[in-house]
Amino acid sequence: MTGFGIVGSGVVAAFHRQAILANREKGARLAAVASRDQRTFREKSARFGAPCMTFDELLKTPDVDVVCLCSPSGLHAPQALAAAKAGKHILVEKPMALTLADADAMIESVDRAGLLLGVALQRRTFPLFRRIRRAVEAGDLGELVAGSVTIPYLRGQDYYDGDAWRGTRDMDGGGALMNQGIHLVDLLVWYMGDPVEVLARAGTLRREIEVEDCVSAIVRFANGAMATILATTAAAPGFPHSLAVYGDRGGIETEGEILRRWDLADPGAAKVAPLRPQDAAQAGAGADPKAIGAAGHAALIANFIDALQGKAPLAADGREGRRGLATALAVYEAAYPSDVKTDG
Repeated sequence: MTGFGIVGSGVVAAFHRQAILANREKGARLAAVASRDQRTFREKSARFGAPCMTFDELLKTPDVDVVCLCSPSGLHAPQALAAAKAGKHILVEKPMALTLADADAMIESVDRAGLLLGVALQRRTFPLFRRIRRAVEAGDLGELVAGSVTIPYLRGQDYYDGDAWRGTRDMDGGGALMNQGIHLVDLLVWYMGDPVEVLARAGTLRREIEVEDCVSAIVRFANGAMATILATTAAAPGFPHSLAVYGDRGGIETEGEILRRWDLADPGAAKVAPLRPQDAAQAGAGADPKAIGAAGHAALIANFIDALQGKAPLAADGREGRRGLATALAVYEAAYPSDVKTDG
């Protein structure tokens, strides 16, 4: 059995609970839940079906092998360091940290302790996005020349007002890009590499928050390829995100989690067989943060158990999680050159 402890009790914690339960046949078990409000322990124990306790108590629980950090983003780094010191493996929600210095400290701590650090970038487990990665690596698209990420989401003021940490610099670290967009930024760098130059603008247009609700960036990669990133949380009624990569021998376009186009100059020479386009995607998480579904997190938990048993590498370990964070921070540094610190 692999015992999991969930830290936090919000929307994403419920997905982790479902994912753990979905992997019972692989030996997954929800052993404990941690919350800061002791007055809610009984209610949360009943809701999650596991004892609710303080974070410190959870770290001392012998049958918790893996800590799932579903807490506000600004708490990820200190909680991860404490979990590593307690000898616990870690699966941390995105973004893994708010600065590169904290991300590096997390990576170093688990390396030193011989532990696993996974980042909940669940789209890396989706068959479509994994297939695109294989096609890019196989050279089916030729030399990559361009890409794009668009996140036209809607998060109303009530979303930010519902949790005091949302939309704050200290605890959320950013807005439409850092919180919502980082999943797609992660896929972009997974396919195209790490940017070497970033130009960006950002603003707070419609929400009363400390961070951006709209951001646009142009990034350039080492081979000269370029990509655009556009993210907002003020696009009513909310639309599905999109991702595209183009090379000099073909391109792939996705909307939501489905394929829109997979066109190659020479399909007969492809090493990875192109897929057929699907119907238009629904808005999903673009309109409702609860609409992401638990399948991706279930795949993450399954992958984490396999990694613990030496059967597979982590879908996204700390070093991979750091790449999307570094890109998001580079966008902020370009948009707010006097305000953003990437290293501390």
